[in-house]
Amino acid sequence: MATVHLRIGDLVWGKLGRYPPWPGKVVSPPKDLKKPRGKKCHFVKFFGTEDHAWIKIEQLKPYHPHKEEMIKINKGKRFQQAVDAVEDFLKKAKGKEQCSDGKGDTKGKKTSNKPLKILEEDDEDLSALRDPSEKDLTDSDPESSTAERLGTGAASGFKWESSPVKDDPHFHHFLLSQSEKPASSMEPISKRLKIIEEDTSSTSIQAADSTAINGSVTPTDKRIGFLGLGLMGSGIVSNLLKMGHVVTVWNRTAEKCDLFIQEGARLGRTPAEVVSMCDITFSCVSDPKAARDLVLGPSGVLQGIRPGKCYVEMSTVDPETIAELSQLITTRGGRFLEAPVAGSQQLSNDGMLVILAAGDRSVYEDCSSCFQAMGKTSFFLGEAGNAAKMMLILNMVQGSFMATIAEGLTLAQATGQSQQTLLDILCQGQMASTFVDQKCQNILQGNFKPDYYLKHIQKDLRLAISMGDMANHPTPMAAAANEVYKRAKALDQSDNDMSAVYRAYIH
Repeated sequence: MATVHLRIGDLVWGKLGRYPPWPGKVVSPPKDLKKPRGKKCHFVKFFGTEDHAWIKIEQLKPYHPHKEEMIKINKGKRFQQAVDAVEDFLKKAKGKEQCSDGKGDTKGKKTSNKPLKILEEDDEDLSALRDPSEKDLTDSDPESSTAERLGTGAASGFKWESSPVKDDPHFHHFLLSQSEKPASSMEPISKRLKIIEEDTSSTSIQAADSTAINGSVTPTDKRIGFLGLGLMGSGIVSNLLKMGHVVTVWNRTAEKCDLFIQEGARLGRTPAEVVSMCDITFSCVSDPKAARDLVLGPSGVLQGIRPGKCYVEMSTVDPETIAELSQLITTRGGRFLEAPVAGSQQLSNDGMLVILAAGDRSVYEDCSSCFQAMGKTSFFLGEAGNAAKMMLILNMVQGSFMATIAEGLTLAQATGQSQQTLLDILCQGQMASTFVDQKCQNILQGNFKPDYYLKHIQKDLRLAISMGDMANHPTPMAAAANEVYKRAKALDQSDNDMSAVYRAYIH
């Protein structure tokens, strides 16, 4: 295929990593933002969002020749909003041009039939990108989003000439999600990170977007250990390695370690060996029993703990398990932090998890570069146990909501209504979200490949209900949802995605 020559101001389709092609405009990068190493690339502003990114030339296609093709293969709501934003931009640019033609060229200004203003290549002032028509467009855009919210719809029909960005170790995303003050997103990462103090004494380390900091994060010089390479752990370890951390891994099924060894990880023969070799050891396993066994079992974590060693429990477990593990670790002189994560396998792979941490504040700070690599935001919630409570509440809400979605889809079918139309209506209303869109698409396509195991969301519901009982607080909605998930498990859906709860209603 012939090389496409692009210049500042051109409209394009840009493909970022595993996300579908998205409409954008080639713009000048801010002068303090260095172009990443590797192949030639352009700095692109995406329509319908507040995102910018460096995109390789081979991941860019001209907008107009491929417009119809892109519209056919991507039906998501946010995608359509982005296309509408492009059309609005073109209309305003055309109107501006006609107005200019009517006034004549009295000052020798260059007029052109091109619909967009072409900026000079050496114009490095970001404010130059925001001409009046572009500013109006931005003001009318839908709510700002991050890269993970671009991931709606399929892109299988579009052929790109190179492998995804994620396969190139020298080319990171450098995505910039702008805040109310655009200049702040251009500051060094050390300045963009911030601690937010609240009355509840909870704090968070935040950045505009995970992928923005993933490209420039400075990895800690501490040796990192990681125990558990399941759906979530695998993505976390991959991102830790990509960002330059020294990681030693262990998994109950040793074969799962092979891929990460090839990517540069070191192999630990037992949990005790990993802890003894590393300064900070993370664990991410399936449930409270697995978490306890990992610490207390033969050649377990506890045998490797020495004064000053840090242990970070990332599993979603109950507060009582956290209290027990914290006491076991600290009585040996170790330092303990809980840090369960909100997200899914896809968000784990993309480094877009939300980390909820509690326990030793100094460990939380020591884990800063690790949390930046694996997530978009991390919160410190105070004493150990608080993160477990918050995580169970979040998953209780999510699990109950998923069951309600499945119930609505089956009721639509039972009453002769179109399930696809129901989804389209949901995606145009107040409940519109990536979660609703993706889970409903899973159901309609019969695709229940696990992104978050059904058995795990049922476990979280059970633990949340138990937590409510201990607090003498009713949880009738969660209890009802839990029964539906239990029926789905009886139908052999445990190892499918949580959206497979749908099958509990049709069998």
